[in-house]
Amino acid sequence: MTPKDAKKSEVSPEAPAEDVKKEVKKPKKTLARADRPLEVKEDKPSKKAKQSQEYKLPSGKYYYANGKRKTSVARVRLYKGDGSIFINEEPINKFCQTKVQVELIGFPLQLTGTAGKFNITAKVTGGGPNSQAEAVRHGIAKALEVFDETLRPTLKHAGLLTRDPRSKERKKYGLKKARRGPQFSKR
Repeated sequence: MTPKDAKKSEVSPEAPAEDVKKEVKKPKKTLARADRPLEVKEDKPSKKAKQSQEYKLPSGKYYYANGKRKTSVARVRLYKGDGSIFINEEPINKFCQTKVQVELIGFPLQLTGTAGKFNITAKVTGGGPNSQAEAVRHGIAKALEVFDETLRPTLKHAGLLTRDPRSKERKKYGLKKARRGPQFSKR
């Protein structure tokens, strides 16, 4: 038996036993002494837990409407309240990427003078950020109309009740995109 074989035989049976011992670790206990109190550590709440603490679904009567733009669909609810706006269970400032989007969403409320009178919750799916913001704006305008019929002329004149029909044109056969043809090659 060579020294290399001896090392292999010694290492292989012991290695798995050490790994098993290393994997099982018991937590250390800190005992309270008379001179120091027992330390209590609290677990940090996860992101989802923080969001659920911030977002609280309002209860009671609400005014509902759907808003649409391109491929985005927003389901909007207006509750009587202090003016908080939550979109997909996030505050409006976290959801919107720019100030323009925040102003866009709040425009129907400012136009009708109802800013700060409603808590708004919206669930938006599909499309991009701007499309989603415009869908929420459309939904808020329609919900305000459900709330008070006398606001309809104001919202209609501003063009907030009309769904924007523009959407992406479909690709055609033989073309690269909807209208762009293939590149011409002389040779």
